[in-house]
Amino acid sequence: MRRAVIDRQTTETQIRLALALDGMGRYQVKTGIRFLDHMLELFTRHGGFNLTIDARGDLDVDQHHTVEDLGIALGEAVSKALGNRKGINRAGYFVMPMDETLAVAAIDLGGRPHATVDLKVKVLRVGDLQTELVHDFFEGFAIGARANVHVKVLYGRSSHHKIEAVFKAFARALRVAVARDRRLAKMLPSTKGLL
Repeated sequence: MRRAVIDRQTTETQIRLALALDGMGRYQVKTGIRFLDHMLELFTRHGGFNLTIDARGDLDVDQHHTVEDLGIALGEAVSKALGNRKGINRAGYFVMPMDETLAVAAIDLGGRPHATVDLKVKVLRVGDLQTELVHDFFEGFAIGARANVHVKVLYGRSSHHKIEAVFKAFARALRVAVARDRRLAKMLPSTKGLL
């Protein structure tokens, strides 16, 4: 199994994260932000990964450091678990319906970090999560994984459904991107020779 453990310790957050890309959708997640726990749990199940997170952050100050650092740590774990990235699909996309909402995610593990996030969410919070920080999570992931990440809500009504559909689409797009391509098993999925 392709696995990684990330131990990210800063003055603002202490995060221990273990990821198995070829998992069974098993999770044990504790971030201190329950709605974020829920999003990471469904990310794990829809991605077919295994994920353990124990995160402690300065939530008395704000949620920003915790959410962003979790994105970075998860991205770093994906990158570490992939190793030299030979034999992977590299890119993946998924369109995810959730009741009245439709979201799309596209990922390229090509080595260049960039995130574009369009949620169409107009409320400040969903559950206990500050919604503006969802962008910071995906931007952190893009940096940590050295990936292009595009997530977009095409339409919808419920803010909960919009964010959840994006996380599910993201999980399934990542599942495709990290999957092994048997025909190109020993090749780097790039004509540049470097990812």
